[in-house]
Amino acid sequence: MSSIKRFHVAKRLSDMAVYNGVAYLAGQVPDDAKLDITGQTEQVLATIDRLLAEAGTDKTKILMAQIYVANMKEFDGMNKAWDAWVADGNSPPRATVEARLANPDFKVEIVVTAAVA
Repeated sequence: MSSIKRFHVAKRLSDMAVYNGVAYLAGQVPDDAKLDITGQTEQVLATIDRLLAEAGTDKTKILMAQIYVANMKEFDGMNKAWDAWVADGNSPPRATVEARLANPDFKVEIVVTAAVA
């Protein structure tokens, strides 16, 4: 049985856990909550890229994405950043829901699960 490896462990949560060839990311939020939803999404996706690289994988190996947006009226702005980022031919299964996020200035939070080669 493989061991669990945790990344960026804090008292409350880890940014990522890798177990049995799968990387599980915590919900990633923007660093700059003053940006519009496109800018916030770009920041979140860059963080996801960095975390996946730390685990030895990348966005082409995403198994599932869950996207939370604070206001579905901004869905198109989130998709603008997502569509520019997602790897051609590797669009993962995805769910997008409207939700109240932990910080009222956050417009988006994204959770992904990815295979680790």
